[in-house]
Amino acid sequence: MTGHVIVRTDAAPPADAVAQLAAQGVSTVHEAQGRTGLLGPLLRPIYPGARIAGRAVTVSAQPGDNLMIHAAVEQTRPGDVLVVAFTSTSTDGAFGELLATSLRARGVLGLVIDAGCRDVAALTEMGFPVWSRAVSAQGTVKASPGSVNVPIVLGGAYVRPGDVIVADDDGALVVPRERAREVAAAGAEREAKEEEKRRQLADGVLGLDMYNLRPLLDRLGVRYVDAEGTADGAALETDPGATGPS
Repeated sequence: MTGHVIVRTDAAPPADAVAQLAAQGVSTVHEAQGRTGLLGPLLRPIYPGARIAGRAVTVSAQPGDNLMIHAAVEQTRPGDVLVVAFTSTSTDGAFGELLATSLRARGVLGLVIDAGCRDVAALTEMGFPVWSRAVSAQGTVKASPGSVNVPIVLGGAYVRPGDVIVADDDGALVVPRERAREVAAAGAEREAKEEEKRRQLADGVLGLDMYNLRPLLDRLGVRYVDAEGTADGAALETDPGATGPS
């Protein structure tokens, strides 16, 4: 495929796996996937508390231009997440309330955009979550060609149309659609193990013992020593003329 294209595609992950990944959240899914797929730490939610997972509809756009975001709306369907990359670094406010209203009407869950977002108060009030590189009132034009539903690179991760996008307060992540069920199953197993660890830690067990880390400290040459003057519980004597910690 060459040139600028808008691809019509039904590529999608299994719906049951997407629901599981949404419930598990970014950190659990990231670990379950072998610590891969993060869309970079610069993409942050515009308001806290949102948690979504859905089919990726991808956009490749020119900086300072949101024409292809408008073009992409037509290709979305309920349960999708719009994912927008730019051909070079941009922080302009390429997305705001009006585009969100259009996407909401089509059942889109949210947006991940490697540029700026504006109308944050309105987006928060309407409950439309966005993960963006920046918040900026700087407007954009509608003049430059791009592509929809083609593979993109965003935050160092490779995203294809139809892959799963998971996003919450910890950031955003991509799961290849072919691995969705596998990763969801690994995430469920991890959650079960973490619940047992949570119980032990709440009962007062130390992570040093739960993870058997004391032998590692020993191998690394980390030693336990008692401070001078504290043997048998005696208070540490200090020089009255000495200053406290800086």
